[in-house]
This record gives sequence, C-alpha cells and structure tokens, in this order.
Amino acid sequence: MEIKSFSETIIGVLQESGIYYLFTEPDGIKRLIMILISFVFMYLAIKKKFEPLLLLPIAFGMLLTNLPYAEMFHPELFDGEINFSNVLHEGGLLDLLYLGVKLQIFPPLIFLGIGCMTDFGPLIANPKSFLLGAAAQAGIFLTFIGAAFFGFTPEECGSIAIIGGADGPTAIYVSTQLLSGGVSQTGIPFGIDVGVIALAAYTYMALVPVIQPPIMRLLTTKQERSVKMDALRPVSQTEKILFPIIVTIVINFLVPSATPLVGMLMLGNLFKESGVVGRLEKTAQNELMNIVTIFLGISVGATTVADKVLSPRFLQVLLLGVVAFAIGTACGVLFGKIMYLVTGKKVNPLIGSAGVSAVPMAARISQKVGSETDPTNFLLMHAMGPNVAGVIGSAVAAGVLLNIIG
Repeated sequence: MEIKSFSETIIGVLQESGIYYLFTEPDGIKRLIMILISFVFMYLAIKKKFEPLLLLPIAFGMLLTNLPYAEMFHPELFDGEINFSNVLHEGGLLDLLYLGVKLQIFPPLIFLGIGCMTDFGPLIANPKSFLLGAAAQAGIFLTFIGAAFFGFTPEECGSIAIIGGADGPTAIYVSTQLLSGGVSQTGIPFGIDVGVIALAAYTYMALVPVIQPPIMRLLTTKQERSVKMDALRPVSQTEKILFPIIVTIVINFLVPSATPLVGMLMLGNLFKESGVVGRLEKTAQNELMNIVTIFLGISVGATTVADKVLSPRFLQVLLLGVVAFAIGTACGVLFGKIMYLVTGKKVNPLIGSAGVSAVPMAARISQKVGSETDPTNFLLMHAMGPNVAGVIGSAVAAGVLLNIIG
C-alpha cells in the first residue's frame, strides 16, 4: 500500500473540499452566487421580517442545495414519472421531503391549518364580499394571457399568473403540477421551476404593504376613502358550521380541481366552528402546520438551482408577478367603486383591495389607508370579508388554470 506524502495528502484534501469545487468546477461560481443570494433572503426574513416563517426555510433550503458535495437534493430524480425506489435508495434528505411537494401533500395541509385560523363570519355577514374576492382574481387571468407574449409555455404562464393571488401554498400547488417533468406538452423545456415561482410569490406577499397603498390611493377619491360602512350583522354558529360544508360541495360541483385546496381549508374551518374537536383544531393550526411549513419551505428552497434563478427568465417572472398582483389589487378596488355607486355610496372601495389572498395583511392595509383619510373610520372587519373570499377565490382560480391547461 502506497503511503502518500504530507504534501500530496494536503493537496488531496484541498481538491475534495467545497472551496476547491466552487472555484474550479464549471458551475462553481454559479453555486457561490446562489449561496450569496440565500444570505440575502435570510437577511430579509430575519432583519426585515419578510414572511419569515416560509422565507427563512426556503432561503436555507437554497443554501443546502447549492453547497458542493452536500448531495441533499437531486433534481434528476423528479424528471418525468417519479421512480419511488430510486428516490428512497439514491435520494438525499431534501429529495425525501420534496415528495410532499411533488405529490401535492404539503399545500393542502397548509390550507387545513389556515382554515382553523380563519373566521368566515365577515364574509357570511356580507356575501357581496364574494364579488370583491372574485374581482381581485382578474390579475391572475390577465397575467396568464400576458405572459404568453414573453414566450412562456402555457404551463409556465399558469404558474406565473397564480402569483397574482398572493397565496404562496396555492402558487406552489399549481406550479408543482404544471411544471412537473421539466418539459411542456409541446416538448419545450421549462425555463423556470417551482422554486422560482415560490420565491416570487413570497417576495410579493411580503411586499403587500409597499405595493398596494399607492394603487389604492391612485384609484380612489378622498370622498370614497372616507366612507364609513354600517356594522356587520351577527352571524350564528349554525351559519358558520354550514358554510364550510356548503362551500366545499358547491366548489366541487363547479371546479373539481380546486377541491383538494378548498376542501382542506373548509375542513379546518369546520374544526374551528364546530367547537367539538378542540384538540384537532389546535394540532392542525399549530404543531401540524408548523411541521409542514418547515418541510415545505426547505424542500421548495432546494429546487432553486442556479440555471433557473440566474437567468433573464427569473427577472421576467418577478416583473409579471408584480404586474399580476398590481392588477388584482386594482381590479378589486375598481369593483369596489362599482359597488360604491350601486349601493348609494355605502361601500368603501378600499376594501376591494383586500380581495387578494394575503390574509390578514391585505385587510390591514385597507384599514391603514382608510384611517389615513379619517382616523375614526374602521374598515378592518369589512375588509376581512373580501380577504377570506380571496383565499377561496385563489384556490378556485388555481383549479380553473389546471383545467384550462390540462
């Protein structure tokens, strides 16, 4: 057995080190840039508190997948039909966790927890809020059409458009299905992946307080922003129990593809409103949701490979994402102005901006902009109606997109 000299040993150790890989391999510099980008997202999550519950695990997943020789995630295992035997025997930790995303398990479970924390009372008390929540989804479908002009495939257009719903789990759910296999139905390789969509979606969810107020002020007058709405009627427990059951059935009859998301959302809400399964409600909105959030974030972050993020396509996704979100906000406000006129100036158009699915942040922005005009005006509960309607609306829009693209 040949014994290596001290210098040969040192050289061998260095050649097998991550530092050597970063500066000698063809993709080394790209990996280094991705690691630095992960640091930026960690900073935004920790220091700026931009959606930290998901952005922090996503950023750390991005770090782990780009570390040389870590071998924690293998994208090639998920190209085409999944071979579970290969994933189990050859995959790393993040490959196993990513199965929960790939098989569409994690996003519906997130919706289960959201349902346990959501009060649909304002929506039940004012059913017209459904219209505002629906109007705010226009940004999704307009961007779906507009993305085609940038040369994106139909599957990519649908994945980008759903960002306009300002709902991260829904964006992940849709993009996972549409971008599965890495190649479109026409045989064109995708230029984006689930990680790119998730990064864009959670970036804009965090920027709701920055993006929405200028649009709201631009599209409304001081008189409209000053409207004080009548107090909402009390909602009985019977109504709250029947609501999730009826909504699940109706949505299934109209858009079956939306049932996994809406059904789990409504199951969680039924746990909450029934008052008889406190342990299940507590588990769903705390322990289970926290565990799934960690797994979802870190496994989605693992898909952010350099070739997808360090490209002009990613910048186009960011641009189209903000356009989708801005159009959704504008359409909600504009429909609110229509309701303002139809109801004899009894509806404050600002609550229409809450029709996007960022709960409860968008509703708080409606309250904030309204109180800037009149500090005695309290719109929060009125805005919660369109806000929770937007959660349902974004899930329905996801189902519609999946049906259209097939």
